[in-house]
Amino acid sequence: MNNNIITTLSPAATLEDIWIRVDAENKAEVARIAAKYKVEFPASSEGVFEDHDSVCLNITHMMPEAQDFRRETIVIAFSDKVVVTLEPKGHFAPFDKALARFKRHPGLVQSSYSIMRTLLQAMNDAAAETIDMISQALETMNDQIGVITSGLDSSGREIGVSDINDTMIELNEKEELISRCLECQLSLARAARYLRMEINGSDHELKNMVETLLSDMDGVKQHASFEHEKVRYLQQSVMTSLNVKQNQIVKVFTIITAVFLPPTLVATFYGMNFAVMPELTWKHGFTATIIQTLLAALLPLLYIKKKGWLR
Repeated sequence: MNNNIITTLSPAATLEDIWIRVDAENKAEVARIAAKYKVEFPASSEGVFEDHDSVCLNITHMMPEAQDFRRETIVIAFSDKVVVTLEPKGHFAPFDKALARFKRHPGLVQSSYSIMRTLLQAMNDAAAETIDMISQALETMNDQIGVITSGLDSSGREIGVSDINDTMIELNEKEELISRCLECQLSLARAARYLRMEINGSDHELKNMVETLLSDMDGVKQHASFEHEKVRYLQQSVMTSLNVKQNQIVKVFTIITAVFLPPTLVATFYGMNFAVMPELTWKHGFTATIIQTLLAALLPLLYIKKKGWLR
């Protein structure tokens, strides 16, 4: 694109003249707009398409949906005269804030590049809100993991391995979600860099605004990276709790084995078919055998307790 052209549009131009919103599912309308404004939209597998008149980009964005999130792909083609957005289902919620800003600040409609910057700003603000929602969910999970670490729930019931596994699955989902948010931020920052390259070199104010936008995008990316590290830390905490839980289970079975093995050995002796067993003729032979069996069980238990293995 020729960077020496003047990008400010005529005063008579309205927002609807510059920003063309199209339902991405309406193939006939997409083809008409592409032919009218001489733009070629890239395939979903392509990130950027450039020609001598315009730049077209695929930008991914994570959208809140009920209790979950979905990834949407927004296609934006922009030139020095027009901005065309292909929006899923004919509506893209983050652009509602952009419309509100255009109404509050009509000066933002001075050029297609200024409109493009405002749209990217709205998407970045929405991304920041998504990261905040994930952060709040992780704060809630902090309490949940604290309960797991303590080993008992609010009712005093011992936390089981299945409870820990459920928490781990939830954390894995949060990690994947944040990873997708990071990927979306990368595509958003790429779009801002293309916008910066296309802006008229004399429009220093708009260039500075785009630089500020890039800094904001980097800040959101850093926040997402911080939340990603937090998820990894929580995952490690849960895995540690799971390992401790499993070690405790193994320890219990080991102690049970150590306590009952000597009495089992005593019972084995008296289960042998010897011809002569003097204890059978003793008056208190049965009592002595019971006491001997109890001592065989108690002595290992006392030894284990003395070593502190019961703690």
